[in-house]
Amino acid sequence: MQFTIKNIEDWQEIVNKIFPELQHSILLLKGNLGAGKTTFTQFLLKKLGSEDEVSSPTYSIVNEYNTVKGKVFHFDLYRLKNIDEVYDIGIEEYLDNSFLCIIEWPEVYEEELYGLKYHKMSITNTGEQREISFE
Repeated sequence: MQFTIKNIEDWQEIVNKIFPELQHSILLLKGNLGAGKTTFTQFLLKKLGSEDEVSSPTYSIVNEYNTVKGKVFHFDLYRLKNIDEVYDIGIEEYLDNSFLCIIEWPEVYEEELYGLKYHKMSITNTGEQREISFE
Protein backbone atom coordinates (compact mmCIF):
# COMPACT_ATOMS: atom_id res chain seq x y z
CA MET A 1 0.00 0.00 0.00
CA GLN A 2 1.26 3.48 -0.89
CA PHE A 3 0.13 6.80 0.57
CA THR A 4 1.04 10.47 0.47
CA ILE A 5 0.67 12.80 3.44
CA LYS A 6 0.54 16.55 2.95
CA ASN A 7 -0.49 17.66 6.46
CA ILE A 8 -0.79 16.24 9.96
CA GLU A 9 -4.53 15.58 9.60
CA ASP A 10 -3.76 13.08 6.81
CA TRP A 11 -2.24 10.70 9.38
CA GLN A 12 -5.74 9.80 10.63
CA GLU A 13 -6.80 8.75 7.14
CA ILE A 14 -3.65 6.63 6.78
CA VAL A 15 -4.29 4.93 10.13
CA ASN A 16 -7.91 4.27 9.13
CA LYS A 17 -6.71 2.52 5.96
CA ILE A 18 -3.85 0.58 7.58
CA PHE A 19 -5.71 -0.48 10.72
CA PRO A 20 -7.83 -3.21 9.07
CA GLU A 21 -4.67 -4.58 7.43
CA LEU A 22 -2.79 -5.11 10.71
CA GLN A 23 -2.73 -8.88 10.90
CA HIS A 24 0.58 -9.38 12.73
CA SER A 25 1.75 -8.33 16.18
CA ILE A 26 4.95 -6.64 14.97
CA LEU A 27 5.15 -3.38 13.03
CA LEU A 28 8.53 -2.09 11.89
CA LEU A 29 8.70 1.67 11.30
CA LYS A 30 11.45 3.02 9.10
CA GLY A 31 12.23 6.61 8.26
CA ASN A 32 14.72 9.38 8.92
CA LEU A 33 14.65 11.55 12.03
CA GLY A 34 11.51 13.67 11.99
CA ALA A 35 9.81 11.60 9.28
CA GLY A 36 6.70 11.01 11.40
CA LYS A 37 7.16 7.58 13.00
CA THR A 38 6.04 8.71 16.44
CA THR A 39 3.27 10.87 14.99
CA PHE A 40 1.91 7.82 13.17
CA THR A 41 2.14 5.85 16.42
CA GLN A 42 0.13 8.54 18.25
CA PHE A 43 -2.70 8.30 15.72
CA LEU A 44 -2.58 4.48 15.70
CA LEU A 45 -2.78 4.22 19.50
CA LYS A 46 -5.71 6.63 19.55
CA LYS A 47 -7.44 4.37 17.02
CA LEU A 48 -6.71 1.42 19.34
CA GLY A 49 -8.54 3.24 22.14
CA SER A 50 -5.51 4.20 24.20
CA GLU A 51 -5.85 7.22 26.44
CA ASP A 52 -2.15 7.18 27.28
CA GLU A 53 0.11 10.05 26.29
CA VAL A 54 2.25 8.81 23.42
CA SER A 55 5.83 10.04 23.17
CA SER A 56 9.01 8.99 21.44
CA PRO A 57 10.86 6.23 23.30
CA THR A 58 14.22 7.66 22.18
CA TYR A 59 15.68 7.76 25.70
CA SER A 60 13.60 5.10 27.44
CA ILE A 61 14.04 2.70 24.46
CA VAL A 62 10.57 1.23 25.09
CA ASN A 63 7.24 2.78 26.09
CA GLU A 64 4.24 0.75 27.18
CA TYR A 65 0.67 1.71 26.34
CA ASN A 66 -2.68 0.26 27.32
CA THR A 67 -5.33 -0.24 24.64
CA VAL A 68 -8.69 -1.96 24.55
CA LYS A 69 -7.02 -4.79 22.59
CA GLY A 70 -4.09 -5.23 25.00
CA LYS A 71 -0.60 -3.94 25.65
CA VAL A 72 1.30 -2.10 22.94
CA PHE A 73 5.06 -1.69 23.26
CA HIS A 74 6.73 1.09 21.28
CA PHE A 75 10.48 0.67 20.76
CA ASP A 76 13.15 3.02 19.47
CA LEU A 77 16.29 0.99 18.72
CA TYR A 78 18.21 3.96 17.28
CA ARG A 79 20.80 4.12 20.07
CA LEU A 80 21.38 0.36 20.30
CA LYS A 81 24.66 -0.64 18.70
CA ASN A 82 24.28 -4.40 18.27
CA ILE A 83 21.95 -7.36 18.67
CA ASP A 84 23.23 -8.12 22.18
CA GLU A 85 21.96 -4.75 23.38
CA VAL A 86 18.56 -5.51 21.85
CA TYR A 87 18.38 -8.82 23.72
CA ASP A 88 19.55 -7.08 26.91
CA ILE A 89 16.36 -4.97 26.95
CA GLY A 90 14.33 -8.19 26.87
CA ILE A 91 12.73 -7.67 23.49
CA GLU A 92 11.61 -11.29 23.21
CA GLU A 93 9.62 -10.98 26.42
CA TYR A 94 7.86 -7.90 25.07
CA LEU A 95 7.12 -9.61 21.75
CA ASP A 96 5.60 -12.57 23.56
CA ASN A 97 3.40 -10.48 25.86
CA SER A 98 1.82 -7.83 23.68
CA PHE A 99 -1.03 -7.17 21.34
CA LEU A 100 1.35 -5.12 19.17
CA CYS A 101 5.03 -4.15 19.16
CA ILE A 102 5.92 -1.07 17.16
CA ILE A 103 9.65 -0.92 16.47
CA GLU A 104 11.28 2.28 15.22
CA TRP A 105 14.79 1.97 13.77
CA PRO A 106 14.49 -1.84 13.56
CA GLU A 107 17.59 -2.43 11.39
CA VAL A 108 19.75 -3.72 14.28
CA TYR A 109 17.13 -6.40 15.03
CA GLU A 110 15.50 -7.08 11.66
CA GLU A 111 17.53 -10.20 10.77
CA GLU A 112 16.35 -11.83 14.02
CA LEU A 113 12.77 -11.63 12.77
CA TYR A 114 13.48 -14.17 10.03
CA GLY A 115 10.58 -16.61 9.89
CA LEU A 116 8.22 -14.35 11.84
CA LYS A 117 5.36 -12.47 10.25
CA TYR A 118 5.43 -8.72 10.60
CA HIS A 119 4.42 -5.52 8.88
CA LYS A 120 6.85 -2.91 7.60
CA MET A 121 6.12 0.76 7.12
CA SER A 122 8.57 3.20 5.53
CA ILE A 123 8.13 6.96 5.74
CA THR A 124 10.09 9.23 3.42
CA ASN A 125 10.07 12.96 4.10
CA THR A 126 10.34 14.76 0.75
CA GLY A 127 10.18 18.21 2.32
CA GLU A 128 6.68 19.11 1.19
CA GLN A 129 5.05 15.79 2.05
CA ARG A 130 5.59 12.26 3.36
CA GLU A 131 5.59 9.20 1.13
CA ILE A 132 4.35 6.11 2.98
CA SER A 133 4.83 2.48 2.03
CA PHE A 134 3.05 -0.21 4.08
CA GLU A 135 3.35 -3.96 3.69
